Amino acid sequence: MNELDIAYNTEREHVRFPEYGRSIQEMVQHALTIEHPQKRQKTVETIISLMIQLGPQGNRNMDDYRDKLWNQVFEIANYELDVTTPPGIIIRRREDRAKPEPIGYPTSTMRFRHYGNGVHRLIEKAIEMPDGPKKEGLVEVIGSYMKLAYKTWNKEHYVSDDIVKEDLELISGGRLELHEGYESLDRLAASAKNIKNMDTQSGGVRKRTRGRGKKNKNGGSGNNNGGGQNNRGGNNSNNSGGRRHRR
Repeated sequence: MNELDIAYNTEREHVRFPEYGRSIQEMVQHALTIEHPQKRQKTVETIISLMIQLGPQGNRNMDDYRDKLWNQVFEIANYELDVTTPPGIIIRRREDRAKPEPIGYPTSTMRFRHYGNGVHRLIEKAIEMPDGPKKEGLVEVIGSYMKLAYKTWNKEHYVSDDIVKEDLELISGGRLELHEGYESLDRLAASAKNIKNMDTQSGGVRKRTRGRGKKNKNGGSGNNNGGGQNNRGGNNSNNSGGRRHRR
C-alpha cells in the first residue's frame, strides 16, 4: 500500500497574517525569487491588489490602509524585498512602529453593576458638590436615571422608588439621599417618552400640513379654475364650451 505524502499546516511555516491566508504569503515568497525588477515590481503590486480584495471593504477608506498593506508585505518578506513603494508610503519595521497605549479597565469590583460605571462617577461628583439646590437637582437626576437603568435591566419585576433610594445611599456610603418632597423617579422616563411623542406628533402635523397645503394649492386653484372655466363655458357655450370640455 502506497503512503500519501501529505503536508500538514502544523509542519509548514508559520503564517504571519492569517487574515490573508497562506497563499498570499507564498506569493510574496515567490516574488523574492523573481530576478527581473519590473516583473518583480508588477507581481508585488498585484499581491497588494489581492490583499485589498481579501480585506474588509470598510478598511479601504482608511487613509493609511495602503501604507499598512505595503508594510505587511515587507514584513512577510523579512524586509528583503527589492521593490519601489508608492509615493508617501514609508516602510517601518514592527519594532520601530508606534504602539497604542493599553486601554485602562476598572480593576476594582463594582457593586450594583446594573447601574453602570457612569452612575458611580456621577455619584462621586455629586458627593464633592456643596450642599444646595444644584446638588439636590443632580441627586434627583441620578436617582431617576438609576430607576430607568434598573427597569431596563430587570423588566420582569416592579422597581419601586424605595429600592433606588436604598441603593443610592449604599453606593454613596450614606452621603447622598433624595431630598424631601422630590418628584417621582419616573420623571426621567416620562420626560423622554413625552419628548419622543412630541417629535412624532410634530412630524405628523408637519406632514399633514404639507399635504393639506399642497391639496389647497393644487385642488383649490383647480376648483377655482374649473369654476372659472365652467362660468366661461356657460357664457360662451355657443363658441368654445365644447372645445374646453375636450381639453
